Amino acid sequence: MSTGAAMAEDRSDGRLSVYYDGGCPLCRAEIDQYRRCAGADRLAFVDVGSGAPEPALGADLDRARALRRFHVRTADGQLISGAAAFARLWRTLPGWRWLGRLVDLRVLGVRPILPVAELAYRLSLPLRPRLARLMARLR
Repeated sequence: MSTGAAMAEDRSDGRLSVYYDGGCPLCRAEIDQYRRCAGADRLAFVDVGSGAPEPALGADLDRARALRRFHVRTADGQLISGAAAFARLWRTLPGWRWLGRLVDLRVLGVRPILPVAELAYRLSLPLRPRLARLMARLR
């Protein structure tokens, strides 16, 4: 069975696949929060961390790329990353839906908030290793 076929089977139930770094304390804490939310049963959490078995990510995503940015994959196979991926995840969770809709809001065909959210996300990426080390020390 090809990787693409395996992935299609994994998503046949319509769930959103959420790729995260299980080796990162910061990422784990955030994902644990989402797992406790109403609607989390519609999410398939996939640990792409280097300590996890090699996941089937598809031809358009490898482990190294998955570890550099946050990604989700829709049931129809669309790969989304960065702030747009967070907005898609949040729209799936009833308690977070308002934030997902806000970030993805369209005004006259333009998403004015998404580019700002993407910039904030990109600026936070260099801080992630430091925040992860800090969280590891606090535990």
